[in-house]
Amino acid sequence: MIVEAVGLTKSFGAVRVLDGVDLAVAEGSVLALLGPNGAGKTTAVRILTTLVRPDAGSVRVAGFDVVREPAAVRAVISLTGQQAAVDDDQTGWENLVMAGRLRHLGRAAARRRADDLLERFDLVDARDRRTRTWSGGMRRRLDLAMSLVSAPRVIFLDEPTTGLDPAGRVTVWDAVAELVRGGTTILLTTQYLEEADRLADRVVLLHGGRVAASGTPEALKAAVGGDRLDLAFDDPLALARAADLLPGGIAEQERLRLGVPSDGTAAHLHRVLDDLRAAGVPVRRVTSRRPTLDDVFLAVTAAGAPAGVAA
Repeated sequence: MIVEAVGLTKSFGAVRVLDGVDLAVAEGSVLALLGPNGAGKTTAVRILTTLVRPDAGSVRVAGFDVVREPAAVRAVISLTGQQAAVDDDQTGWENLVMAGRLRHLGRAAARRRADDLLERFDLVDARDRRTRTWSGGMRRRLDLAMSLVSAPRVIFLDEPTTGLDPAGRVTVWDAVAELVRGGTTILLTTQYLEEADRLADRVVLLHGGRVAASGTPEALKAAVGGDRLDLAFDDPLALARAADLLPGGIAEQERLRLGVPSDGTAAHLHRVLDDLRAAGVPVRRVTSRRPTLDDVFLAVTAAGAPAGVAA
């Protein structure tokens, strides 16, 4: 494993943010780190990238210990934060050349690397425009390109598509997939479960500072059951009554929806609707679908305490 963390623990004051977290990332793969706000995702990334020292546990990246050998770790990684770290007063090419010079490339080598990366990320047409005129998706692609100037073995992406429109998100997803095809290892945190489902080879879901679930996206989705019925209601009272009537359902209060496990048959759908009708609970809409990582997320966080799923 190119990234390994065992028993990772970190507290800030009286708040324990990470409580014995284990992580393992195979070289050339994508690991998505998921969890609700405050679960410890960004803290874990900051420890893995040598920015914060853990209170306990061990972490190795490419064979180097992040506490005892931080310089060696930093030489083989790159970190892309939630905001694109580009200089708005420079052109795209100038940003890349600057990044190369900061990574101790010679002037000619930095220029060649800038040209190569602009072509790789399909940014040649915008080469000489100041980046303040670029779209969010283009700026994020440039940010990723800058992280590759020194050809890192591992890239950490902290919510790489936050604030982007759907088209910009797809552009970044394509860029990440291209990196992985080239052999780069990616560890990303994200708010978008669709993003993790699309990009990740494995998913780790943090909850309460611990690993609540881990495995491939398909294994995690299978663990929460088969098909799902999504029932939409017009008011909270109807939702609450339906949740009482249908065991195993997971309520989404803000969206006034109830997810119910199903065997996918028409008979089960009719039985659910008949039970609700008999109880006088009106349903606005019902849809049937396969489980998603949203269901995994809701099942784990609704449980109130970590309940591991490993696959």
